[in-house]
Amino acid sequence: MPVALLVAAGRGERLGAEGPKAFVVLAGRPMLEWSLDALRLVPAVSRIVVALPEGAAAPAGTVGVAGGAERSHSVRAALDAAGALPDDEPVIVHDAARPLVTPELFERALGALAAHDCDAVVAAARVTDTIKRADGADLRVAETLDRAALWAVQTPQVFRRAALARALAQPDDVLAAATDDAGLVEQAGGRVHVVESPAANLKVTTPTDLRLAELLLRERFPRC
Repeated sequence: MPVALLVAAGRGERLGAEGPKAFVVLAGRPMLEWSLDALRLVPAVSRIVVALPEGAAAPAGTVGVAGGAERSHSVRAALDAAGALPDDEPVIVHDAARPLVTPELFERALGALAAHDCDAVVAAARVTDTIKRADGADLRVAETLDRAALWAVQTPQVFRRAALARALAQPDDVLAAATDDAGLVEQAGGRVHVVESPAANLKVTTPTDLRLAELLLRERFPRC
């Protein structure tokens, strides 16, 4: 049965937080609890491994592991802590900094992995802005990209265990430069599919993001 890896070791420097980002209070609770609630409502998930800041205790009902220096290091540590799994076992990777995730999105990503001959599935939102590529120090526009083919990648991302393990079995400096684990799978020759996700599945990075996430959560859960 699928295992979920929740990445919660971020420092939150751009958020201006005094402590780790995942433990910043959001709508009355530590931020990571919102993602944990959604994962706990997915019947297929057999266990949850949380990559945590040093000294942080694992939330009830989860396995805790110390996170690494960068995001993909934390994912590798969490995958190792998940123990032996079959090569084709689905592994969910989700960032605690995306607290608006829903159980339905996890389930759709798992379903897409089962339905396609692929190594990974990523949640992503359609790009709605016009995107230009600018080169050089003077930022001269080199081209305008066709946004119809562009997707803003989010989490959750769901992998076949063997594909994720191969992607993460690279030197630390390669992992440090990675911005998402599916990109590592692609670089290793793996096949990745997209499942459409709403832009509201936002990543909390700045104080403005935090305020918006709180507003959206209080709309979704009026009693929180």
